[in-house]
Amino acid sequence: MGAFFGVVSRKDCVCDVFFGTDYHSHLGTKIGGVVVYDKEFGLKRKIHNLENAPFRTKFEHILSEMKGTAAIGVISDYDPQPLVIRSHLGTYAICLVGVINNAAELIAKHLEDGGHFSAASGGDINSTELIAALINGKRDFVEGLDFARKEIDGTASILILKEDGTLIAARDGKGRLPVLIGENGTGFCVSFESFAYQKMGYRDYCELGPNEIVEITAKGVKQLLPPTEEMRICSFLWTYYGYPTSCYEGVNVEEMRYRNGELLAKEEKKRKTLPDVDYVCGVPDSGTPHAIGYSNESKLPFARPYIKYTPTWSRSFLPNKQVDRNKIAKMKQIPVKQLIEDKKLLFVDDSIVRGTQLKETVEFLYENGAKAVHMRSACPPIMFGCKYLNFSRATSDMELITRRVIVELEGEEGLKHLDEYSDGNTERGKKMRKAICDKFGFESLEFQSIEGMEKAIGINPCKLCTYCWNGKE
Repeated sequence: MGAFFGVVSRKDCVCDVFFGTDYHSHLGTKIGGVVVYDKEFGLKRKIHNLENAPFRTKFEHILSEMKGTAAIGVISDYDPQPLVIRSHLGTYAICLVGVINNAAELIAKHLEDGGHFSAASGGDINSTELIAALINGKRDFVEGLDFARKEIDGTASILILKEDGTLIAARDGKGRLPVLIGENGTGFCVSFESFAYQKMGYRDYCELGPNEIVEITAKGVKQLLPPTEEMRICSFLWTYYGYPTSCYEGVNVEEMRYRNGELLAKEEKKRKTLPDVDYVCGVPDSGTPHAIGYSNESKLPFARPYIKYTPTWSRSFLPNKQVDRNKIAKMKQIPVKQLIEDKKLLFVDDSIVRGTQLKETVEFLYENGAKAVHMRSACPPIMFGCKYLNFSRATSDMELITRRVIVELEGEEGLKHLDEYSDGNTERGKKMRKAICDKFGFESLEFQSIEGMEKAIGINPCKLCTYCWNGKE
């Protein structure tokens, strides 16, 4: 998915941007970049490929080689960035987090309208370059940012570092991604993850609203465009992507996951479907707190039958090839045989997307002597691929395990009844769950409901994006 981090200060801030950006590495580590503003030398940039090494090892040299009172850093899943742009608005650095679904159409439209820009890098469309081109077509940054976000089909949160050391931060139009600001007495920072700046001594200053644009100097924060009322923040930030110590819209990630697991178990107790198991376990890492909540409510003991070996392995969703993702996931799983052999286990995972890695996990558990494996998903069945964020590398809805199973059960006709398949109380819902169990070797399977997940998050449901579960925008 990616994320950015920026600082403007009355003192050198390169160290803060180095650590602040590195703290976002869990959100994707394909490409990293940093731009630093120095009063004497202007804007200086470093970009590195992170596919074979973490951010910190590629960028630790900047601590001795670069200095400045303003800087931005970015972790990007796809495009090289930040970019340094020269236009009638001046020279500035820009980075983007989000996805643009209509990039080709925008290029054609604005070229036909007489726009003059290049929006290709290495033959591919660079979304950051395209956003910059749209901004440059207007009189100032505010008009340009507002125009660019309205023109795109998708999501764009944007951070700009101007040639005078000023930052401009713009949250995406529906607030699908968080943008928070911290302050420490000598300046301000912009971040996706609140813990990233709190760890470095910054205090919470504010959280930008949907579509809000602010200008940030070492002296203060000035609102350039007020927020809109409509919000659709991504629910997956709490269930999966977000770091446990972070808060979005005032709701802590770890606490939400405990509540989510508790509600999942409470519903099973109500339906009298709690299975007879020896242990409740989490699929590490993000499934673990959901499992703790489930264990606390169900009174079934919690255990960790296998541990992920993480010192040298990247997150398994990062490689481009599915076979590589599966291999990394498998190699990281180190069993605790004493907690697996002859044991009946219930696992809680943060989500079930394609199911390929989960299938290998269950096989791994049976190979190590498990007697039975039950599975629970901390979120509802995923029925639609996300079109607002780079949540997964799925190129088709048919890569989703739910869609594939539905078509196997009922053909294309089944796709007209996704609501029924999502609901475990309907005949179609029961059939889908049984088919997935048969395919993966689960003793039983259940998913959190949309209502349960919304209750666990605890903010107004109309402010949450649930598109991947029910297709509602």
